[in-house]
Amino acid sequence: MQKKRAAIMGATGVAGQQFIEALLGHPWFEITGLYASQRSAGKPYGEAAVWHSPTPLPNDIADTTVKLIEDGLNDLDGIDVVFSALPSEVAEEIEGKYAQHKPVISTASAYRYFDDTPILVPEVNADHAPLIEKQRKERGWKGFVVPGPNCTTMGLIISLKPLYEQFGVKSVFMTSMQALSGAGYPGVPSLDIVDNVIPFISKEEGKVVKETVKSLGVLEKGSIVPAPFPVSCTCTRVATIDGHFLSIFVQTEKPCTPEDYVAAVKSYNAKCAARFGELPSAPKSTIVVKTEDNRPQPRLDRELGGGMSTVIGRIRQDEVHGAHGLKYCALSHNTKRGAAKGELMAAEYLMKQGYIE
Repeated sequence: MQKKRAAIMGATGVAGQQFIEALLGHPWFEITGLYASQRSAGKPYGEAAVWHSPTPLPNDIADTTVKLIEDGLNDLDGIDVVFSALPSEVAEEIEGKYAQHKPVISTASAYRYFDDTPILVPEVNADHAPLIEKQRKERGWKGFVVPGPNCTTMGLIISLKPLYEQFGVKSVFMTSMQALSGAGYPGVPSLDIVDNVIPFISKEEGKVVKETVKSLGVLEKGSIVPAPFPVSCTCTRVATIDGHFLSIFVQTEKPCTPEDYVAAVKSYNAKCAARFGELPSAPKSTIVVKTEDNRPQPRLDRELGGGMSTVIGRIRQDEVHGAHGLKYCALSHNTKRGAAKGELMAAEYLMKQGYIE
């Protein structure tokens, strides 16, 4: 297979670095262009960026000259797909310019809430991908924009998918304990977070509510009909480095025991493996179930499945709703599954489906 040529927009930031790390040695994609703001343009990448990953920065990437984001529009003949790590406040305009010509896979929120845009997570809503054709037609684009969900939403929707499919969902209550890396770099000041929990993350709760019901919705007649259940959440910041931890309460339509949920996860994993197992970034198990009383834990479990598995545990019957209620904990790696590596898997799926040529 001839590798697809990938450009990274916002390449010098933390999210851009995550795309570089995810793409290194990838069998289907190769990095052929690094683009950033005027501050970095014209410099070797190793000089323009402060590399934050423990993975060593390869010499060929360090020596690559960073180009101005807008100049990438002159390089389109050498680009097959654009990976965007741009800040949301500038992403809508810039991603739209590229999408007129090329596929754009994005970590930004700018396009998530448009009616013609899928928030694509293959194991959750691969059937939303045809919405791309509506986007292309209505906007007159040759390419498209496909964003992933917020990093907190990711673990929630994956853990809910087998429950929703087999037992239905009436309501969801979730409290997140989110890692520091979700705030970017340098993130939260140490004097704010050490010996502390911050019980507010700007705009986070609204994103989780909107994205959960859209991601789990049904594509009908060219539009996504959101899932019909309410979602209530509180999002907090805690002093872990990576891995968003969620405490989740679900009221189900049909009776569901913890054993029923585990069986549903087993069936769901088998279906995901059969459908997506050939994708290079796909984990062996989309959901990993931990049976120990004290798991999952971010430090111990966030790297399972190469950081792509959602890890659940402490599955219990909810006393409030009895046979129609479950409570459990979930863990998702926010900078891998919830960011660049998750978007890379979405790109792999779209390539297999012929949307990226």
